[in-house]
Order: sequence, then C-alpha cells, then structure tokens
Amino acid sequence: MNDAVILGWGRSAVTPLGGALSQLQAHEIAAPVAQGILQRFGIPLGSVDAVIAGNAMGAGGNPARMLALATGFADRIPALSVDSQCCAGLDAIALAHGMLAAGNADVVIAGGVEAWSRAPIRQHRPRHAGETAIAYDSPAFAPDPARDPGMLLAAARHALKACITREQQDAWAVQSHARAVAARAHLHNEIIAVGAATQDSYPRALDQRHLARMPVVAVSDDGRVDEAIRQRHAVSRIAISPSADGAAFVVIATRDAARRLNLHPHFAWRAGVSVGAVPETPMLAAIDAAQAALARGANSIDDLWGVELHDAFAAQAIAFYEALKISPEQLNRHGGGLGRGHPIGASGAISLVRLLADMQQEAPHGAVGLAAIAAAGGLGAAAVVERC
Repeated sequence: MNDAVILGWGRSAVTPLGGALSQLQAHEIAAPVAQGILQRFGIPLGSVDAVIAGNAMGAGGNPARMLALATGFADRIPALSVDSQCCAGLDAIALAHGMLAAGNADVVIAGGVEAWSRAPIRQHRPRHAGETAIAYDSPAFAPDPARDPGMLLAAARHALKACITREQQDAWAVQSHARAVAARAHLHNEIIAVGAATQDSYPRALDQRHLARMPVVAVSDDGRVDEAIRQRHAVSRIAISPSADGAAFVVIATRDAARRLNLHPHFAWRAGVSVGAVPETPMLAAIDAAQAALARGANSIDDLWGVELHDAFAAQAIAFYEALKISPEQLNRHGGGLGRGHPIGASGAISLVRLLADMQQEAPHGAVGLAAIAAAGGLGAAAVVERC
C-alpha cells in the first residue's frame, strides 16, 4: 500500500535527565504533543482510530493507553506500546502504516515517548531465598554475552576497526551542537511546548577548551593493538548522545481518509522497514535499515533531499555517511542526537519529525527524505517519505 500520507507531526523539546521534563511521566510528556499536533494541523480528535507509542524505559504497563486517555481520545480507541529500544518510535510509525494497509484503521497517531528521568529502578528478582535483588542499568540484548557488548564498548571497537579517530568523532559532535544552536529559531514549527520546555536545552557552543575537559568513556579492548593507538580512537563524553526526555508523533492516514476529512496530505509514506543485523556492532544496523528502505522507497541515494540519523555516537554518524556515500553536509542539517540528546523510545520518531519539518520549510514538492536509527541488540529502522 503506497497511498498512506502524513497529515501532521510534532515533538516536544528534548531535555537532559533532570531537566525541564524530569518531573513528568511518559503520558504527561506525550499528551500535550499529541494534542498540539491535532490542533496545529486541524485534525479532529474523533478522526483518530488508534494510538501506537514506542517506549523503552517504562518497564511495562501500556504508555500508549495512558497517552490515549490523557489526550482525550474516546475510550474505544485501541492503544499499542512498542519496545524495540531506540528503534521503537520509528517502528511504531511503520506499524501504524501496516495497520492502515490491513484496513484496520484509517487514521493513526504514532511515534515515541521517553520519560527517562522517571524510569523505574531496575533490579533482578532473587532466584533463591536469602539472596538479595541485583540492581542493573541495562538488560541483556543478546543471549550470548560474547555477542552483547556494551554500547560504548561496541562504539570504541568500531572506531578502532574503521580508523575513526577521537579527533574526528569530537569534530562531528562539535558540528552537531553548532548546527543545533544555529537552528533554534528554525524549530518553532516542530516543537510543541510541554510546560516550560519550549526548546532543546542541551545544544551549546563548544570550543577546544570544552573538548580538552571531556573524559574518555570507552576504549577498544583489542589487546593486539598498542594502547596509544587505541587511545587515539577512543570515544569521549562529547561523542555520545546523552540520556534525555522527550516525545514525537506523526499522524498517518490513508489518502481516502484525508479526502474525507478535507485535510491536506503533506507527505507520502514511501517505505518503512525494520531490520536485524549483527548484535556485536549494533550502531551499524542503521546502515542496513537505510539501504533496505531506499531499495523500497527511492530510485537511488542521489534522490535524497535530506537524511536524518539519530547518531547515538559520532563514530556511528561517520560510518553511516561513508557507507551510504552521502556528504556530511547532507546528514542532520540542524544537528542530530549528539546535539540534542537521546530519549530512547522517542529518538527515531524525533528524527522523522525533524526531517518532515525541514522538508516542509525548504524542500521542493516531490523531494524525498530518509530517517534512520539503530538499536541495541543489532536492530535498525528507517523510513522514506516524499513531499506531496
């Protein structure tokens, strides 16, 4: 089914842990965004048939149902929560398209939300009497520990293997912040205020003094390589996307529904894919997802007007634009995840909303754009859209 269209989109500001959104639960962040999208684009509340929300840190429950009820949708509206970690927000939108294609809905609001600041404290329950619970920050993402390196270690290993230096990584991070700072006035058409949070609060102007103070957070453990070389390709604090809170959603519908509601379709949905890849290098799954989405939704990479990648690591962004053979200038025109932050379950949807907002302002009709993200465990998601 290729007649799905996007009727509206929006996101909250992205704020670091402990920031302006830190006192809010997931539905309290997401509901104002959903309400703002409907109001901004003139979409009737009663026209929405379903809600799908990605969420990674909520530890159970059904954040999508909480969102649906908090937004004011009728009790009869179904709500589905998705957890594919970082891919969840973009996967939710692809699932919404599938719901349209199956004839189970005509209009769906889908995206992702993360209230990382309010995430539950995680513990493994004791197996036997007398044992204590074991606290943990991150669950396993592959059953074989040898195939499940920490994300930071995986990034450092790839940086060394691909000869991506710390200097290159830090330079990309500085550029991401600079682009995001320069774009603040440009983002009014996509950010919906949630309380006092009206703009991304993490981006800042960085100089060499900031970089010199940034500690190394990961170094490859390849003992066959000299320590000095490993340090040269280490990952610093500035080259990773920080933990954050935020939400982003789009309203996707059939063309028939758009005509019936007398609503303007701003974008056509060309393709949405979810892929699995090698879990040892999870951040590279975004490349596989992007290539699969392009094969379905674009004639060639040269067709792309813009590309948004949630770059959880600077080394990931460099690997991505090199693999896809696009220019660095074409990727994340107004800063990526390094300059905003990483509200895990929302990050993929935020990348798509960023792409839609940029294309709506600057791209000609018929222009094609790509959004992509990777997740722990070797998962990738990507979407291709065309401006109507």
